[in-house]
Amino acid sequence: MEENILDLVKKGSQFILDGDFEKALSYFEQAIIITPNDPNLLNKKGVALRGLGRYDEALECFNKSLQLDPRDLDSS
Repeated sequence: MEENILDLVKKGSQFILDGDFEKALSYFEQAIIITPNDPNLLNKKGVALRGLGRYDEALECFNKSLQLDPRDLDSS
């Protein structure tokens, strides 16, 4: 059964707090499959990527988040 998006985000966010960026990234990517143009999800994915040292990919996520919502105050 497919997990709902709120559960995916909650789990991914907890992994960010725990410092497990690889697992966090996995959950955020699953959520983005469900809702591909959500600026908050893209921002969270960017945070996970930044935590993994994948800075170019993180920057792409942050920029796309801002393109979708220029007033996205959470965008890193």
